[in-house]
Amino acid sequence: MKKITPLLLAGMLFIATSCNDTAKTNDKDSVENANEPNNIKDGSEAMNDTSNHLSAGTGTVVNDGAAPASAQENTQLSDAEIASVAVAANKIDIDAAALAKSKSKNVEILQFAKTMATDHQAVLDKATALVTKLGVTPKDNALSRQLMASANQTTEMLREKKGRAFDKAYIDNEVAYHKAVTSALNGRLVPESQNSELKDLLQSVVPAFNAHLEHAQMLQKKFK
Repeated sequence: MKKITPLLLAGMLFIATSCNDTAKTNDKDSVENANEPNNIKDGSEAMNDTSNHLSAGTGTVVNDGAAPASAQENTQLSDAEIASVAVAANKIDIDAAALAKSKSKNVEILQFAKTMATDHQAVLDKATALVTKLGVTPKDNALSRQLMASANQTTEMLREKKGRAFDKAYIDNEVAYHKAVTSALNGRLVPESQNSELKDLLQSVVPAFNAHLEHAQMLQKKFK
């Protein structure tokens, strides 16, 4: 199995499944889409050896040269499953921020990591409060399990890096992550949410994720 890189994590992150119109395609289209090249370029050479990639414009993770990994990727998620993915995704970036704060000595990276930890914890707290209020139990699913497994491998990759190499790998991952999150929120999570309060919560975090992306891209330019 090829090494899982930051781009794979970002492609899977938050929602690594297709938009509604992707779900309506036939098997032939799915196979064709599986062979489309990745259009997200974040400037990291290490991202070229991914075993999966983010399909252009859809938030779909596909296997190189193969059909989509499972039918679940084309199945609408329930609110409980969306909640599970949301919780996992926020925990992942909180953990990534903690790692950055322990390894980096770059002032700007440290400040960015602090912001990520604070903002994602706030989203996590709101999501937890909402599902408690609604009596919804986040439902573990193949996507959330896969997401966490990939995050663990990405964390190990980051742990092996030091100094500027770590800072670059971390910020490259953050750029890819926030691109995937923003695309997923607008393209699938918000449209597929059935509960109006859950939908409103997801919509409310879009501006923050856009701001995070812009901040990460600004820092990324300093590590070219």
